[in-house]
Amino acid sequence: MPGLEGTANPTKVVVHPLVLLSVVDHYNRVATSSKKRVVGVLLGQVEGNSVNVANSFAVPFEEDEKNPSVWFLDHNYVDTMRDMFKKVNAKEKIVGWYHNGPKLRSSDLQISELFKRYTANPVLVVIDVQPKEIGIPTNAYFAVEDIHDDGTAATKTFEHVPSEIGAEEAEEIGVEHLLRDIKDNSVGTLATRVTHQLTSLRGLAERLTEIRTYLQHVLDDKLPVNSEIIQNLQDIFNLLPNLAIPDDAPAFTVQTNDEYALIYVSAMARTIIAL
Repeated sequence: MPGLEGTANPTKVVVHPLVLLSVVDHYNRVATSSKKRVVGVLLGQVEGNSVNVANSFAVPFEEDEKNPSVWFLDHNYVDTMRDMFKKVNAKEKIVGWYHNGPKLRSSDLQISELFKRYTANPVLVVIDVQPKEIGIPTNAYFAVEDIHDDGTAATKTFEHVPSEIGAEEAEEIGVEHLLRDIKDNSVGTLATRVTHQLTSLRGLAERLTEIRTYLQHVLDDKLPVNSEIIQNLQDIFNLLPNLAIPDDAPAFTVQTNDEYALIYVSAMARTIIAL
């Protein structure tokens, strides 16, 4: 793959919504009622230090549940599908592979070695189709050589790189239409908004916990001081409203009370209608 040979691993992996939808569909078709995992190929481009994963396709895959080292991946099928996708969009090339995880397995290094016949440095994206934690359901890895200080032979291991969800304007419109189609009509708009706000608050609480843990480790000399992280935290704190100003605190209180009053009246109306 041009841009990867002889260079360091990319520092970011961008996964498009189409890939997430394809992986979920693959899992629901093949493994929803079993413990087997699904495997597929990732298509996209390498743009500088970023891997842009724009498309994917499923691959026939089997493995022995008792012996993880025994597995089968139909690379002839991969060759056929690669040639077909090349005719549709020549810019999309094989950049790696995926499985539904939710964690790495011992055979993943061997599968990554197989994919080196298609790209010099394949990325592995573990996509959790049934996430139990708040956040994006993707984790990206590159296979690297771990050199030991004792002089023993180097071993292969996975290096984690940050991943994010990115979409073009057309994809964002498509996702909005899809979410509108699958919306539960039995749940009111207000209830949906409250649910989304609750989910956001839980995510915020988790991030604040991570920040507190990191700062505590820095104070305890368990982690070195990272000036870039400290600068980002300072920018976050600077964006917080100054509640010490006399006019701000009552304004927040009034707005919060108004929202609670709206929720209360809505709940009473729904209860009366239900009776």
